[in-house]
Amino acid sequence: MSQRYSRQILFKPIGEDGQQRLMESSVLIVGAGALGTSTAEMLVRAGVGHITIVDRDYVEWSNLQRQQLYTERDAAQGTPKATAALKALSCINSEVKLKSHVGDFVDFISHQSIENYNLMIDATDNFETRFILNDLSHRYNIPWIYGGAVGSTGTTYTVIPGETPCLSCLVKSIPVMNQTCDTVGVIPPTIQWVTSNQVTEALKWLTGHRQKMRTSLLYADLWDCQFTSINVNKAKKTNCPTCGDNPTFPYLEKSSYSHIHILCGRDTVQIRPKEGQTFNKDEVLKRLLEVSNKVKSNDLLIHAHLDENRRIVVFEDGRVLLHGMSTIAEAQATYDRYVRC
Repeated sequence: MSQRYSRQILFKPIGEDGQQRLMESSVLIVGAGALGTSTAEMLVRAGVGHITIVDRDYVEWSNLQRQQLYTERDAAQGTPKATAALKALSCINSEVKLKSHVGDFVDFISHQSIENYNLMIDATDNFETRFILNDLSHRYNIPWIYGGAVGSTGTTYTVIPGETPCLSCLVKSIPVMNQTCDTVGVIPPTIQWVTSNQVTEALKWLTGHRQKMRTSLLYADLWDCQFTSINVNKAKKTNCPTCGDNPTFPYLEKSSYSHIHILCGRDTVQIRPKEGQTFNKDEVLKRLLEVSNKVKSNDLLIHAHLDENRRIVVFEDGRVLLHGMSTIAEAQATYDRYVRC
């Protein structure tokens, strides 16, 4: 430990005691895209003892510009991001206990307990998942760190149950990002600015330096050299359904989980199998081979080109991504034809 983490131990606010705390800590990272791979690598190199990564997507060529940890081989094979990230991180620090889950976050929390995590980090690309994180945070008293990046703008904020306003309180205060990386792009420095702030907050919390943590929401436009710190303390609401006097945690109700929805900005629809719905991988593969000569299959997924613009990716749990389909009706019809038993 003294050699691997020597430069971190020399930093007095951490020291040997703080390093020991890191090694005993457990962090959940939701998302393994640009934000997730960056935060995961920094935390693994810092020696955080237990890290779990949850992600529903797979590696594509467009990811390589900013999503560290992934290689051209991962993109060529369409490897699930959580799987590829786990492999890369295990080569960086074999002392860290790593776990990954390929699938939706709602599926993960349906089968896994989160009470033992010390911290949760948001590396998602949608507010549906963030609101679930927000409710989980307050139900189980686990802090979480929000992060968002698009173009040259980034936002981050730390939510501490019982102290700070939560995401539901702040939803009108967060700078609106109607655009996405898939519509206007993103530059790597934006990612690094957001994750540097997220990981710094994580290190403070995990090493016991609560008094050093910020309570403001940070926003930056790196291209235009604009940096803003927004005091949001007055935004806390006593009637908030998540952190108010009588919380109901509405986003943890299973009825609120969407079985089918359009992924923001990606011209892609995701369909999750309904409870009790069966899935036969061999039959799906057979159907797709009958209509496409561009089909790849491995233990983790099936990837098929239906035509020049439409693709279908079927994961081993029956979850499906339908690319090139902007309407739910078209996606549902395609799903029924090739996947439904």
